[in-house]
Amino acid sequence: MTYADLREAIRILGLGERTTLRDIKTRHRELVKRHHPDAGAMSEPDAIRQVNAAYRIVMDYVTEYRFSFAEGEFYEQNPEARLWQQFADDPLWGDNSHDR
Repeated sequence: MTYADLREAIRILGLGERTTLRDIKTRHRELVKRHHPDAGAMSEPDAIRQVNAAYRIVMDYVTEYRFSFAEGEFYEQNPEARLWQQFADDPLWGDNSHDR
């Protein structure tokens, strides 16, 4: 797989730069329902093959992805936790009654 292959798969599935595994699976399901030959869709015959091939490429990428458990990555993925950590002890904004 090349980066161009991945970008094309993302385009076919209609995904954004950031997405969740749930969103990938949901989008694939929606497109399969829309393009499946038994659904009577008036789409090109190769559409279902393209959708499934794109899904395989994205899932291969996701499966091989190395997750980062670094603190910076955690706060990037969870901005609320970053704000809580940053302002928890502030007398005006913080709430010292919570243990986080």
